[in-house]
Amino acid sequence: MDDYLIGIGKRIKEIRKKKGLTINNIAGKADLSNGLISRIENGRTIPSLPVLLSIVNVLDIAVPDFFKDIPLSGAKSFIVSRREDHTVIEKEDEAKGFEYRSLLGKQVASVGFEALLLEVQPGSQREKVETDAFEFKYILSGECLYQIGDEEVLLKEGDALFFDGRIPHVPVNTGIVSAKMLVMYFFLPRQD
Repeated sequence: MDDYLIGIGKRIKEIRKKKGLTINNIAGKADLSNGLISRIENGRTIPSLPVLLSIVNVLDIAVPDFFKDIPLSGAKSFIVSRREDHTVIEKEDEAKGFEYRSLLGKQVASVGFEALLLEVQPGSQREKVETDAFEFKYILSGECLYQIGDEEVLLKEGDALFFDGRIPHVPVNTGIVSAKMLVMYFFLPRQD
């Protein structure tokens, strides 16, 4: 069942792209935030039924047609993530110089996780963000000054960082080469 629910976000993204719509288009017409649409599409949150129906309505697709191509859960005990399936995740429009590439995402019991490859360009710009997840960062190359709340931590190649993503945060690349890092999100169970 969990894979089925995560497939909802992928289906929304697939239909949106086929129709040439942006996250901003969907968010505006459904009266939702861009961030919420992005989190749903990337499997970081599961929409409530009213939110889902609002999105499906904006996508102008019949509800049965929306669900027909979502894969049902499999019975495998492992997950393989192929390079060709690593998709670029669309984030905030105001984020410049950030490229998130999805490596792996899965819901296990009540804990979801997602692995991404993040490349932060020199001079990148974005406001601090919050996520409903604990975050793990491993610097593969380059360096970043990570701002978490009121603190700053300089991370260099080989360094790792783990923190509560509910604290406003942003990586800042003040160097002259791009910084690449492995990012893992461990999503918190919803307290609705």
